[in-house]
Amino acid sequence: MQEKDLTQEEVKETVEDATEETTVEETATAEETVEEAAETTEDTSEKKKIFSKKKDKKPDPMKEKIDELEDRVKRQMAEFDNFRKRTEKEKSAMFETGAKSVIEKILPVVDNFERGLMALPEEEKGSPFAEGMNMIYKQLMTELENIGVKPIEAVGKEFDPNLHNAVMQVESEEYEEGIVAQELQKGYTYRESVVRHSMVAVVQ
Repeated sequence: MQEKDLTQEEVKETVEDATEETTVEETATAEETVEEAAETTEDTSEKKKIFSKKKDKKPDPMKEKIDELEDRVKRQMAEFDNFRKRTEKEKSAMFETGAKSVIEKILPVVDNFERGLMALPEEEKGSPFAEGMNMIYKQLMTELENIGVKPIEAVGKEFDPNLHNAVMQVESEEYEEGIVAQELQKGYTYRESVVRHSMVAVVQ
């Protein structure tokens, strides 16, 4: 009877051990299943995020329209700036042309003043009339100089076709060949641009 009872106890212990082992295995399997489920959930969440980002990357028609309008405004502003600069340049060129035209018409008056003053007899050069004419001439030349009109230096200078117009050749003991020996008509520049070339005689 005692052997039979021991055998039953052993059987009971064996059954309990087997039950514990089964429970541990099931618990481990359950934990692994939970971890896998969590990983699967995380993967699904990440995929959803990526998919959501891809959805967000779809072009927004309103933003595209705004970008297009901004680009158009920038282009129009650049075109207007170029137009303004071109207009100012053309305006300046027209002003220069008009000023040159007026100066060209005034220069013969200056020439006549100079001829008249040079033609005065010596006894009349100190007269009130001669002094008044001389003062008017100086005032005229001062005003021309103030607006940028200057006489071209000629006598004693090397002949420059950009400034001088040679109408004759002369012999000279004072100047070397190619030097302007005589000025027949004074030339003028306006703001570094030639209005009238000097009419000169050059040493041959």
